[in-house]
Amino acid sequence: MIRDIKTDDVGRILSLHSYDILDTPEEEPFEHIATLVQKILDVPICAVSFVDSSRQWFKAKRGLDVCETAREISFCTHTIRSCREFIVENAALHPTFRQNPLVTGAPNIRSYLGIPLTTPDGYNLGALCAIDTKSRSFNEYEIEIMQKLAKIVMDELEVRQVATRDALTGCLTRRAWREEAYREWSKAIRYDRPIAIALVDLDNFSSVNDGYGHSAGDGVIRSVAEALRAELCDYDLIGRYGGEEFAVLLLNTSATAGPAICERLRQACEILEIKIQDEISLKITVSIGIYFMASDDSLDTMIHMADKALTIAKRSGRNQYYISSPH
Repeated sequence: MIRDIKTDDVGRILSLHSYDILDTPEEEPFEHIATLVQKILDVPICAVSFVDSSRQWFKAKRGLDVCETAREISFCTHTIRSCREFIVENAALHPTFRQNPLVTGAPNIRSYLGIPLTTPDGYNLGALCAIDTKSRSFNEYEIEIMQKLAKIVMDELEVRQVATRDALTGCLTRRAWREEAYREWSKAIRYDRPIAIALVDLDNFSSVNDGYGHSAGDGVIRSVAEALRAELCDYDLIGRYGGEEFAVLLLNTSATAGPAICERLRQACEILEIKIQDEISLKITVSIGIYFMASDDSLDTMIHMADKALTIAKRSGRNQYYISSPH
């Protein structure tokens, strides 16, 4: 029996989740595309929409004040079942949509153009859509523009897939860490779970590069990354946040447990003897700033507070951790 990929919703959702795009923060490339759709097609509403098992989630949007809607009422659900564009010229008269709450109420959809966002293996993850509050048709030029922009959306997703791991350390890249951290922060807010962010910075690292060269510096960074990972749980997130700085998101970590974790990380680095030449080994220390999420904190606030704590740890003599107080 030949599998019909357009009806394989289980496979489609698995493919969607493999891109790790759901519940990520705003990103410039997708925001640019939404702006172009709105301006070129002269529509009040548009979105880069991904359709999950029970919801439609907007990666970028214009003219909408929600970040997601139920899948069962979304127009994009119909788009992903198609191999081509999906058009509704007057939803108020359309037998499928005239009783839809998005038509009878806000945002009062009348016309819709959706282009499937299709993976290289043929799954439609969502749609690039243009929406108007008055009935209208969409011409071939507008459809062609939308198809090209939809391809750019998928190209961007493919690029994101490649660049998630730092080549030197194997840790998450800065961008990938922020995306993963945002997702976990959202869950922590939703389910009232404790999380913390620790920023770890190598002390006096410039002296390593200046004295022994960048190859030695790379070896030190790699060794520190391995030492940090060894002390963390598998579900904690570690990313290379800067040249010699690491960001760690500690899940299910309260203010009671956090200090002991920081001390383990500090000690794990302090005991390292990093061989850089036949008869030369280096010792390295790290400074750590940690902050525990308060109920109203955004992810950026948490990072900012951890960075302030790291600065204090550095100024206080290095090779130590400092806990930032709630702002």
